[in-house]
Amino acid sequence: MAEYQMTLKHRERIARDTMAFSFDTNGTRYEFRAGQHADFLFLDPPLEQEGDNSRTFSLANSPHDKGLVMIALRMRETGFKTALKTAALGAKFRVSRPRGSFTLHKDVTRPAVFLAGGIGITPVRSILHWAAHERLPQKLYLFYSNRDLEDTAFLEELEGLAAQNRCFTLIPTLTRLKSPGWPYENGHIDQGLLTRYLQGLDGPMYYVAGPSGMVGAMTALLHRSGVSDDDIKTEEFGDYQQGISARP
Repeated sequence: MAEYQMTLKHRERIARDTMAFSFDTNGTRYEFRAGQHADFLFLDPPLEQEGDNSRTFSLANSPHDKGLVMIALRMRETGFKTALKTAALGAKFRVSRPRGSFTLHKDVTRPAVFLAGGIGITPVRSILHWAAHERLPQKLYLFYSNRDLEDTAFLEELEGLAAQNRCFTLIPTLTRLKSPGWPYENGHIDQGLLTRYLQGLDGPMYYVAGPSGMVGAMTALLHRSGVSDDDIKTEEFGDYQQGISARP
C-alpha cells in the first residue's frame, strides 16, 4: 500500500475539546475523494507512544486543497491524542493511501441527506466543500446534532456555505437546553425533524456519521421510515480511533 510522508503544519481549537490539525504533503500529490479516511502514523513518536502510534481519521478538507490534509478530533485523554496535541510543528507522520466509500453518489438529481453527530461532521465537511467548489446542482441537507453550541465545530463555516449555495440546507440541532439566541432546532434528530425539511424520506441517499450509538440510532430510524440499507452509508467514530462501517 502506498504511503506518504507529511509534516504537522498547523493546529487550532475549533470547539470545546475539539481540535483541527493540518498537514503539509511536502510537495507530494495526495489525491483522495471527499469523505474518505486514512491512517496517520507518528514517524518519531514520544517514548510512551511507541507501539501505539497510529490512528485512522477522516480527511476533513476538500480534495481541491492541494498540498494540505486536515483532520479534526475530539481531544480525549488518550496517549495518541495527547502526543498529537503536544507534537512540535514540523513533526513527521506517515499517512496511508486514502480509502473508504463514504463518498457522494454520482446522480446529482437525487438529494443527499447527511445526519452528523459531533465529530462525525469531518467527512461531511470535506464533501460539502468539494461540492461547493464543483458547483454541483444537487440538493444537500445537513442535520447536524451536538449537545450544545460550544460543542458545535465548524458552525460559522457551514453557515457560510449555506448562504452561498442555494442547493445546501443546514439544519443544526442542540440536544441540551437551548442556548441563548440559538436560531436553529433543538432536540435529537427524529422522524419529525426529518419530515419538516424533506419531501418524503424514501427518495434521498443518506450519509450517517458520528459515535457508534448515534449511527445505530439513526440507521434504525431510517429503517423504520422505510429506507433500505442500499440507500444508507455510515461511518462510525470511537473514543480511540475511528471505526469504519461504510456501505457502498
